[in-house]
Amino acid sequence: MDFSSFKSYDIRGIYPSTFNETMAGSIARALASLTKAKCIVIGGDIRNSTESIKKAIIESLNSYGVNTIDIGLCGSELVYFASSYLDIDAGIMITASHNPREYNGLKLVRKNAVPIGVDSGLLEIKEIITHGDQLDAETQGSNSHININQAYVERLLSFIKPDALAPLKIVTNAGNGCAGFFLDLIENELSLSFIKIHHEPDGDFPNDVPNPMLVAQRKLISEAVINNKADLGIAWDGDFDRCFFYDEKGNFIDGYYIVGLLSEYFLSQSNKTEVIVYDSRVVWNTEEIIQKYNGKPVMSKSGHSFIKNTMKANDAIFGGEMSGHYYFRDFFYADTGMVPWLIICQILSQTNKNLSELVSTQIDNFPSSGEINIKVTDIKKTLLGIEKNYTGAVDLSEITYIDGITMEFTAWRFNLRASNTEPLIRLNIETKNDRKLLMDKTKEITKLITSLGS
Repeated sequence: MDFSSFKSYDIRGIYPSTFNETMAGSIARALASLTKAKCIVIGGDIRNSTESIKKAIIESLNSYGVNTIDIGLCGSELVYFASSYLDIDAGIMITASHNPREYNGLKLVRKNAVPIGVDSGLLEIKEIITHGDQLDAETQGSNSHININQAYVERLLSFIKPDALAPLKIVTNAGNGCAGFFLDLIENELSLSFIKIHHEPDGDFPNDVPNPMLVAQRKLISEAVINNKADLGIAWDGDFDRCFFYDEKGNFIDGYYIVGLLSEYFLSQSNKTEVIVYDSRVVWNTEEIIQKYNGKPVMSKSGHSFIKNTMKANDAIFGGEMSGHYYFRDFFYADTGMVPWLIICQILSQTNKNLSELVSTQIDNFPSSGEINIKVTDIKKTLLGIEKNYTGAVDLSEITYIDGITMEFTAWRFNLRASNTEPLIRLNIETKNDRKLLMDKTKEITKLITSLGS
């Protein structure tokens, strides 16, 4: 079997060449063998190949005596929710998130939404597929359909006080992914007003792939916020495990500062020391807020399986990545694209402040470059060359290797890491209240990367 679709956090490939029904069935059986599952919950996104893949998975598992529960069209977080709510042994989400329409894949979890990644089960699944599983084929499993949507919505609303929300006007962009369907269910319980863009689920993605990081999609929602005089803009990727925010001026707010805002929210409400988990790409703002509110900072490698496992190990109340993933202890330490915007609406309502006001100090104190992707031909050579170039700097205070290489200096720091799926280097830089230094260092390092990686 071609294992090129196996990534660090999930399985994702082009349908049907590098990911298809046969592969999905084999992975599902290996998951059942690994977890000794008697029942597995399955959900899927809107992609055109999803139903065929789901059918193959169900037939494969049932034929080997494993029962299945189909929860229908959903986002990844509903499978996470179902794995605990239904007390199920494992979960499979069929999705390729924000990838182009020709892709599909799987996200796998154990009971209680415990993730399966390269360091927590994916390698074992490859071994099982290669050498054979231990499933009993003498009995026939059964498939059932269960609708958990209302229970899921109730769990989301438990994070806020719906009756206390101000009548905010919000622009949303579901990218023709799955978020629109579930936004409608949540909307029925709230007094908010929505202007919905690319709202209907459509596996053909007629308005481009559901990737809110694309420049054209950013411009679309930014203009809609301004034209509608909205209080807030929200966008999701295809399986809505990530969400992205725009302030009332139409400005895109980097996820780094949303991590800070949500950290402040949780820590300011707690009367005990709580742990916050965050990724290593940009950290100074998050760490300052955690210190201010007497929290405990714990840094993790980026990626949902790493963050979730770190959170669970430390019983963290909240975890966040600059990439738009936000994780909550009361949501099984899992990421959700719906809870963050509900809490942001509550913060706006409680403080009577605009989003721009809430994050302006963070942005001024710790300006960041955002993630810069640079194509290179030799990733290892580039990483070593950058490290060698800056190792002799007099203001270098620390070098760490949690995720790629991070070099920290007196007034600035950068993280440089390889992409898991493409021949790219991903660069993030931040400074302490110095935009000129940020611009200078961004130009300096990108030029050096280009020269080293060509």
